[in-house]
Amino acid sequence: MTRACGLAPLGGADMLRPPQKEEEVLAQFRHGVRVALAFGIGAALALSAGCSDDVQPTGTASNQLGSASPETIPTADSPRPDVVPQSQEQLIAEGRSVYNGNCIACHGMNPSQDGALGPAVAGATLPLLEERVMRSGYPEGYVPKRTSRVMIPLPHLEPKLPALAAYLGSLE
Repeated sequence: MTRACGLAPLGGADMLRPPQKEEEVLAQFRHGVRVALAFGIGAALALSAGCSDDVQPTGTASNQLGSASPETIPTADSPRPDVVPQSQEQLIAEGRSVYNGNCIACHGMNPSQDGALGPAVAGATLPLLEERVMRSGYPEGYVPKRTSRVMIPLPHLEPKLPALAAYLGSLE
């Protein structure tokens, strides 16, 4: 019995016997490559989507899904709710969360050290973050730490850039 990909089913005595033919070895190798490639593409897509570990507050029961009246559901024309000022510690904690959810894959767990793809970012200013994160550019006159052009724009992070700047600035 063979699978659609041409491999024998796993388990039982098949696991203990050595491969019988070169074709079988090559088929198993190709299957392993396909699995690894699919996993790698999935991981790359997840990273490029800008994963985040931010948790949004659920609010009160009156604004939970199903209990909101049509008058309280925000629309594109609705005014933005008042923004509650945050303490510096809260801003830094929010920025750390943004960094952990969106930046560590390339810049590494420690923003003070170079990452696998991106340079150290500790001390990055808000103008630099705005250019890099929003447009993949650099502020006028800035000399990049690396010549690579790997970073893609992450416009969904725009409202979180002040917090990210506060966190990275706190690491100097």
